[in-house]
Amino acid sequence: MAAITSAESFFIRSPLRVLASLRLTVVCLALGMLLVFLGTLAQVHWGIHQVQARYFQSVLIYWSPPGASWRIPVLPGGYLLGTVLLINLLAAHATRFQLSKKKLGIILLHLGVILLLIGQLLTGLFARETQMRIDEGQTMGYSEAPREVELAVIDPTNPDYDQVVAVPEAVLARGGTIQNPTLPFTIKIRQFMANSQLVMRTQAPDAPPSPATQGFGKNIVATELPRTVKEDERDLSAAFIELEGVQGSLGTWLVSNAIADRQPFTVEGHTYSLVMRQRRFYKQFALTLLNFTHDRYAGTDIPKNFSSRVRLVDFERNENREVRISMNDPLRYRGYTFYQSGFDNNDKTSILQVVKNPAMLMPYIACGLVALGLLVQFSMHLFGFVKKRSR
Repeated sequence: MAAITSAESFFIRSPLRVLASLRLTVVCLALGMLLVFLGTLAQVHWGIHQVQARYFQSVLIYWSPPGASWRIPVLPGGYLLGTVLLINLLAAHATRFQLSKKKLGIILLHLGVILLLIGQLLTGLFARETQMRIDEGQTMGYSEAPREVELAVIDPTNPDYDQVVAVPEAVLARGGTIQNPTLPFTIKIRQFMANSQLVMRTQAPDAPPSPATQGFGKNIVATELPRTVKEDERDLSAAFIELEGVQGSLGTWLVSNAIADRQPFTVEGHTYSLVMRQRRFYKQFALTLLNFTHDRYAGTDIPKNFSSRVRLVDFERNENREVRISMNDPLRYRGYTFYQSGFDNNDKTSILQVVKNPAMLMPYIACGLVALGLLVQFSMHLFGFVKKRSR
């Protein structure tokens, strides 16, 4: 019976020892340094946002030869490396460390590192940054993703509100047929272009016929372009959308976030409209821009300070108050943080950066635990050294 217990103990501890190996730690750290180096180089061609998604917010990094449709994994991504390091640290505690006063500083330090890894993972999975561009006197209850679009099918029948069916960019990029139970027709994605150039057909008379049979797309030539890598530019996405009802095809439309006009159409006597726009994230409250102030350094056009005076209205929580949002004084409400990011339209439009990060406090707690662990560990060694010298 003792032999069986020893064998079971061996098979249980053996995987833990492999996961707790210091060699595994060194390999993960080396791969992490390589990942940062390759990701930094790739920013020249892809830009920081694509590199962040492909290298650091992924499980595996894939490579494919130019012109090939297949790809193979070549390196672990940031999520995989972080998860392995987290398991490695937990396994090391399970196999090596014991709870004692002498190990208190090391335990606190490692606990801080564990929280830091978990916080980064949660931030990558759940944090979101959007923008709210709001004019003076305008009221907005949503923010927009500056680098992500959506296709909106709008039903304006109700005079009090619009009923909207929104199709996000990830679904548009996959193509295929989209069906929603609230719509009496299906949506077929004929072609999606993450970035495009739109010109009038009169400027490109030799261009092939447009796939669009309805709306303004019949007179526009859309050419696909590589995605922009510049921070001060945004992609002009476009797509050819075919609608199909019970009686057959209703036509094909060209939609693009470069054109804000809605394209109306009628199905079974009911009027809808199509538009491609930046993806929206609606809030449980609304902000009204009362006034925007922009101060400059004397004799120059260099911004010194700019701030927005807004009214926050939340009927659910009975909130109705004025708030000032400035460069170093954000608004925090309902888990959102509104930063004063910029301005436009001759100081008539305020640009607010809207950040929601459920794990926002975890890095601060983690760094505090690491600092406390170092302080405890060094203090214990210092007191032990002084005690020995006094003897």
